[in-house]
Amino acid sequence: MSAHELAPRADTVRYVEWDELPPSVKEIPKDLNPIADGVLMKHQAEWCALQADLKAASKGRRTGITFAEALDDTLIASSRKKAGGDNIYYIPDTKDKGMEFIGYCAHFARVIAEAQSMGLSRIEEFLFEDQDEDGNTRMINAYRIRFSSGFAIVALSSRPANIRGLQGIVVIDEAAFHQNVQAVLEAATALLIWGGKIRIISTHNGRKNPFNQLCDDIEKGRYGADAKVYTATFDDAVRNGLYERVCMMRQWEPSAEAKKKWYTKIRASYGPRKAAMREELDGIPRDGGGKSIPGVWIDRSMKDGRPVLRLSMDDDFVKKADFERKLFAELWIRMHLLQLTKLLDPRLQTVFGMDFARHRNFTVITPAQVTQTLRRSVPFVLELHNVPSRQQEQILWAFIKMLPMWRGGAMDATGPGLTLAEYTADEFGHDMIHQVILSKGWYAEFMPKMVKNFEDDQYDLPRDVNVDEDLRAVEDVDGIPRVPEVNTKDLKEPELFRHGDFAVSLVLAEFAAINMTAPMEFTSDGEARGGDLEGFLYG
Repeated sequence: MSAHELAPRADTVRYVEWDELPPSVKEIPKDLNPIADGVLMKHQAEWCALQADLKAASKGRRTGITFAEALDDTLIASSRKKAGGDNIYYIPDTKDKGMEFIGYCAHFARVIAEAQSMGLSRIEEFLFEDQDEDGNTRMINAYRIRFSSGFAIVALSSRPANIRGLQGIVVIDEAAFHQNVQAVLEAATALLIWGGKIRIISTHNGRKNPFNQLCDDIEKGRYGADAKVYTATFDDAVRNGLYERVCMMRQWEPSAEAKKKWYTKIRASYGPRKAAMREELDGIPRDGGGKSIPGVWIDRSMKDGRPVLRLSMDDDFVKKADFERKLFAELWIRMHLLQLTKLLDPRLQTVFGMDFARHRNFTVITPAQVTQTLRRSVPFVLELHNVPSRQQEQILWAFIKMLPMWRGGAMDATGPGLTLAEYTADEFGHDMIHQVILSKGWYAEFMPKMVKNFEDDQYDLPRDVNVDEDLRAVEDVDGIPRVPEVNTKDLKEPELFRHGDFAVSLVLAEFAAINMTAPMEFTSDGEARGGDLEGFLYG
């Protein structure tokens, strides 16, 4: 399939502007010559130089293998067929990575084109027609750069059903995190029959993951002599100049002392999660089953325009007089929380889940509206950090009174959350408020239901870095999806910590959706009644 055969109708093509590219692409220095000596680190150059029809990169995070692959692919696609030119198809685990990869290629192509007059076009966004084995078609959003060689680099936003039909070089990035890893790898290896080439790049995601099995099979010779595994760990990259590259990109002044501090900080960021550190940095897969929810499912579920409303208080707030704290919470509810009611559909049944925390982590309150097709739509999320229990109660109760067609809520009643859950059940009814003691048995019953809903694309969630991180924290521990007993740093305020807080609140909302009860008679349409704040909040 040539680049020209990929051409869609003219009215389906849109040119991507430079401002739309991810920050990681824009940070590349404009004068960086990708074919100059010393631009690639040793391990990057070795990966590009490795000749094999099937090659797999077992890598540590941020080691630059994908960056090097983008350069190699740019040179291949820009070459004539007699010089080894070919089409490139890049299949990431998330849409954002597809945009990042095509941005790398565009940067390299611009620099090389000035010297070699390759005649490349701009980045095009178009609809790629995918057809499965049964003849069913769907349109996949894709990005493309075409060259005068007749070949193109195409980055797809999701995995095509017919990988076997992509004739050329297929690059599968973060393969261990794709939705159906085994099916992706089986389809990719079938390309070898038709003379294609395969590049599989990934960090590990558990010892039992098919990517790890593929690497093991290649190393044992089960794919023949023309299949190779290349390993690049974080320490390999550091030895080869990763820190110095980071300094160049960030415009830092490198020093031996700063390098040691930088390295130690990265290792220390994993805390007690030694197995996770060894897997993500050293390329040593864990014995556990790895992540429970593939990143592609999470990315698919997240929608724009759904806010995450956060209230974070300092330690002095709790020392204020009771009436001051109460008044502050009332005003915050009126100015911020009440404004979100317009995002709630008054026609849909609504439930909520609440994961309680008082000091170290976040309280997360997640409303979920159940549609006619049983999708769970989360129009917004509330996050409370270091908020006194009385004010959490004040905010929660006002929130509940806003919910249209309210059919119940599930609250974390484990440890310190028990008191607020009990008081809320007293206020709104013990049949409406489920007081959940989080346990291994409870997770074993309900976490798989949440994971299955992700697999079936039944969630609409806010697009938020912490939502993403909390869901990725869910791991199979002894065969049960759950949040490990470790904290991670909040991605918006790194001095704060999380413990998969959104994931827990979502599975509690899922529990409430499964156990709906009859709506309370006070359920409102989201509007304050009588215009009286005191009456709305407490009446």
